Amino acid sequence: MTIFCSHCHQPLQAEMSCLPRRGKQASRASRPFRSTKSASKARRDQINAELQTLRSLLPISMREKERLSYLHTMALVCLRLRGAQLFPPGSAPPVGPALSTELLSLLPGFLLVLSATGKLVYISENVAQVLGLSVVELLAQGDTVFDILDGQACEDVYKKLLLAQEEPGREVTFVSEMCTSKAFRLKHGGNRVITVCGRFVALSWPPSPSTTAFLALCSPVMQSPADGEVGSQDDIFQSTHILDMTFIDVTESVTYHLGYRKEELVGQSWYSLLHPEDVNLAAAQHRAVALGAGAGPASGTAVLRVLRRDRAWVWLRVWARRDGGGRCISCTCTCLREEEAAHLRSRQPPAAAPA
Repeated sequence: MTIFCSHCHQPLQAEMSCLPRRGKQASRASRPFRSTKSASKARRDQINAELQTLRSLLPISMREKERLSYLHTMALVCLRLRGAQLFPPGSAPPVGPALSTELLSLLPGFLLVLSATGKLVYISENVAQVLGLSVVELLAQGDTVFDILDGQACEDVYKKLLLAQEEPGREVTFVSEMCTSKAFRLKHGGNRVITVCGRFVALSWPPSPSTTAFLALCSPVMQSPADGEVGSQDDIFQSTHILDMTFIDVTESVTYHLGYRKEELVGQSWYSLLHPEDVNLAAAQHRAVALGAGAGPASGTAVLRVLRRDRAWVWLRVWARRDGGGRCISCTCTCLREEEAAHLRSRQPPAAAPA
């Protein structure tokens, strides 16, 4: 019995001629523009040439350009494009790369500009003094603010930025660890805690996400008294106590921070200024320092609330150590924002926990 093809009505042996061709010949016919090694090389050469052109347009030194990888080149180009979109040529941006090195050195931190979606738009060059990473190295972590922050803080930061965006001009503050260089982590034992304080500003009217920027100052939270060269000395005062924590001396700057004159504090007990809920924590710190317990400076560090002369509470980070041949206790105190205090208290070392 002869079977005929339903397409061409020829006997079965002729059916194969009407079916789609298979194998290598069919594959070639179905892909007439298949990539070849020479075509791939041509595309790579074209991409490399475009990247070289983009690199040549970046406003950085030739030495820096030579060190840029293709990834770093694209990261810098994207940063510049986002900046040009928010601050078009001819406009007068409130912050930008034109800031001089001398002016940046006077700041207690580095400047940061974000888009409405959290994309990095501008990072001042003095970021290297704070994080140990250059702008290029920081961009290698990612192109959003969430890429350079501690992952645990990202949700809280997102909420703060959303709140600030809903109310342009409203200042918000958040605290988080930021990425740092390996050398910095080896020296300080971890990443740096940074306080970001800023607000969204509408660059044109009516405001829209494409014309709104978050302008912020990123200030490092002091990790130790020796860290003062990076931070600001404006929020610091020092005091000296006998072993029972009675004041015997205090710097005049205490008046600015707590409102008391030096004469009012000498002879008073440190405990008379403490918040009732922080007395146990202060006592644990006191014992650790007086008895020499614990290892390292963390055993003499605590975050406490102290009563100002106007009856308001202020947060202090207190470093205490035995001094004067062991006959007295010296304290270095730095004032904190509430957000900074909450962040540090959540990471209070076990050696400083209440007894």
